[in-house]
Amino acid sequence: MDANSIKIVKPTNVIIKNPLKLLSGKVLSEYKLKYETYGSLNSDKSNAVLICHALSGNHHVAGYYEGDDKPGWWNNMIGPGKPIDTDKLFIVCVNNLGGCHGSTGPTSINPITNKIYGSDFPMMTVSDWVESQKELMDVLKIPFWKFVVGGSLGGMQALQWSFQYPKLIHNCIAIAAAPKLTAQNIAFNEIARQAIMKDPNWHNGNYLEKGVMPNQGLSLARMLGHITYLSDESMREKFGRDLKNSKLGFNYDVEFQIESYLRYQGEKFVTGFDANTYLLMTKSLDYFDPVKDMSDNLIKNLCECKSNFLIVSFTSDWRFPPKRSKEIVKLLLDNKRNVSYSEISAEGGHDAFLMDNKDYFDVMASFIMESSNGI
Repeated sequence: MDANSIKIVKPTNVIIKNPLKLLSGKVLSEYKLKYETYGSLNSDKSNAVLICHALSGNHHVAGYYEGDDKPGWWNNMIGPGKPIDTDKLFIVCVNNLGGCHGSTGPTSINPITNKIYGSDFPMMTVSDWVESQKELMDVLKIPFWKFVVGGSLGGMQALQWSFQYPKLIHNCIAIAAAPKLTAQNIAFNEIARQAIMKDPNWHNGNYLEKGVMPNQGLSLARMLGHITYLSDESMREKFGRDLKNSKLGFNYDVEFQIESYLRYQGEKFVTGFDANTYLLMTKSLDYFDPVKDMSDNLIKNLCECKSNFLIVSFTSDWRFPPKRSKEIVKLLLDNKRNVSYSEISAEGGHDAFLMDNKDYFDVMASFIMESSNGI
């Protein structure tokens, strides 16, 4: 266990009874949110931070569970003395609605039918997630977020917070994000969805009722996604063309180390993730386009937004490359917002936002410290 890590943590569940009208027009009459908190809320409640997770993430962002030596997914970033310092800040991270780690989602029971939602769970958007997080904010009696922070899909949620509730966010940090997906990114997501829906165990999304899982399709979807999260440099450095065995087998079994690695990642993923959630999360990514969706309201809200922004990109990220982050910077500067931008040299690809990198951590720590007003 990291000496500077948060120690043992426990998640919390809350039932939100206020009906949530979704962008699709459907309504969740009530829903459960699972979340974790770290640090302490100060007396004037001015040090709250919301962490937004990416596609396959969840609420367990830092610390350890009892009897488990695997830390939260951003444990290197969040903790005592770390860039997001739990000695000074109160951190909240919630499993998004539609997730499969405790919040209401496709694996939950539909109160109307008393059956598992499955593919009947309504489509979610980033703006829907922000609305549900606003409900949790009210439950926790937090008047505003000192920081809203996220990487990838989480970065898009952080941006949406500043667009949707401009008066409730003081600082926004969006990492390895984009103002909307390119056609190529939508294409990658569609191939992943098709891999799942073509699995013989798919059953139109109602596989849990049949007692099966579309593991083959979900594994392939994860393998495809994982390739897009890495860079050519990182794969070459880690695997090259190394063989798993000493010589070629001249068959279709695993022969190269990269093949073995991808199959392992796919097989591991299916043990802890739900296929319907994967479909829902990728569609939410595809739908994200606040400039188009909010139109004049976006400009109006940005005029009301007093938030400082930090936009971070990575040189080797070809899924959301630096030029996409620069589009966000331009949008904010065109609307006279206070923006800092940092392009970090890194070989980790899109996943670099999860990795240790001194320059990256220094930028995060500096922005947070300067924006904390002595907290």
